[in-house]
Formats: sequence, C-alpha cells, structure tokens
Amino acid sequence: MNEANKDDVDAIIEQWAAVRPDLDTAPMELFGRIYRIGKAMGDAMEKAYARYGISRGEFDVVATLRRSGAPYTLSPRQLSATLMLTTGGMTGRLDKLEKAGLLCRRPDPHDRRGLQVTLTDRGLALIDEAVTAGLEVQRAALTGLSEEEVAVLTALLRKLLAAV
Repeated sequence: MNEANKDDVDAIIEQWAAVRPDLDTAPMELFGRIYRIGKAMGDAMEKAYARYGISRGEFDVVATLRRSGAPYTLSPRQLSATLMLTTGGMTGRLDKLEKAGLLCRRPDPHDRRGLQVTLTDRGLALIDEAVTAGLEVQRAALTGLSEEEVAVLTALLRKLLAAV
C-alpha cells in the first residue's frame, strides 16, 4: 500500500501485527473504518442541522413526520417505534420541538387516551431545508468515489447490514 493512502486504521493494524502476528485483523480494518466514517459523518450532520437549531435526534423526529406524508401526523408511540427510542427519550425531544414551534401535540380524536404529533408549517419548511443541507454534506463526502463505486459500496453495505 502506498504510504500516502494510509489512514489511522492502518496504523492500528500495523501495531497489532507487530505484537500479535497470528491475528486476522481484516474485520477490524473494515469495522474500524465504518465506525470512523459513521462518527465523522455524524459530527458533520450535527453541524449541518445545528444551523437550523436542531440536533440530529430532533432532525430524526421531524424527518419521520415529514416522510409520513400529509397530514404529517403520527402518535408518539409510532415515532418511538420508528426511531427505536424510549417514550421518555421521545417526550424530551417532542417537548423541545413543540417549544420551537416545529410540531404540535393534540389529543387523538380516535383514542381519548392518545396523542397525535403533527408538523407545523414552520416545521415542514425547516425539515425541507435541513434535509437538503444534510444531503449536500453527504454528497460532498462521496466526491472521491465514482457513481459505480458508490453503487457497489451501497450494495455491499446493504448485504453486510442484513447479516448483522
């Protein structure tokens, strides 16, 4: 491998090879890079969404409502299940987003014990801008890959995700 192409994971693998040459570190090379990419992109997305006054977690809530289609309404239980959050974690996010005017909570007309969470017009406008900004960040991260490489990588990661 060309020295210029080496990354931090290569240095870790070389250290293991020096002290434990018997180890097959191929999985460590792959998952080490996946973890580092995930962390770097997570940080970049957090920064992109911060311009809109929301965190990644809050983006996920507003985006889930947006993806649900008009009238952009789900129950807190549906949101929690989709985002794999506890109801307590969801309540905190909903409180902040409602205070910011991005969504509103109302009694469910079909279940007097339930609530409905709905995007406001402000929330709809914000998520449409924020998702575009996030996609720009992600697209920029892929500039070193060809369209074919992106397609192959996507297919391989889909296959890996299905296996874990």
